[in-house]
Amino acid sequence: MTSVVVADDQELVRSGLELVLEARGCQVVGTAANGREAVDAARRLTPEVVVMDVRMPVLDGIAATREITAAGLPSRVLVLTTYDLDGYVYDALRAGAAGFLLKATPPDRLAEGVRTVAAGDALLAPSLTRRLIEEHVRRPPPTGGVPRALGALTERELEVFDLIAHGQSNAEIAAALVVGEATVKTHVNRVIAKLGGRSRPQLVVLAYECGWVRPGGTAGH
Repeated sequence: MTSVVVADDQELVRSGLELVLEARGCQVVGTAANGREAVDAARRLTPEVVVMDVRMPVLDGIAATREITAAGLPSRVLVLTTYDLDGYVYDALRAGAAGFLLKATPPDRLAEGVRTVAAGDALLAPSLTRRLIEEHVRRPPPTGGVPRALGALTERELEVFDLIAHGQSNAEIAAALVVGEATVKTHVNRVIAKLGGRSRPQLVVLAYECGWVRPGGTAGH
């Protein structure tokens, strides 16, 4: 069973999420009413996933995500947000969240998302990701060739990076490049290692910030 800590400042929401997840094969090992409690629970209980609300007292979900990531804790953070253009979500991705879902997500999809994140994959809805980033990242100046930040990548790794930046899953990347998923995972791991151990969502943010992908979905190369 996937172990989970649920962090939300509303008791009714916490209880509802706990019931939803427990009924679908997840084990809720703890709850938190604010970001500070979420960080403490992640340290104490080391759940596989922290389901994190964004707007909470004491310490908000973004700051809590940043602390969990910076501490090197094994827990991965799945951010829940009410609005599909919530400006805080972009900051949460930069802070190291493994992905995000809307609170209106159907229960089965939420449980699936928790398991996806626990398995080490990113949970990124391509259309929602692009909308969020395009809303909150200013268009970078045009760049010629490969941005310096990506200079360590091989041609194939750049192809993989580009597909990640457009929200493609490993299966979709494998189909696009006509290779096996195991090969894709190897390339993805190398890209992450060469770019400083960034999470997959952070790679998407980097792609926009360095101009590789520009608002509107155009590749920068």
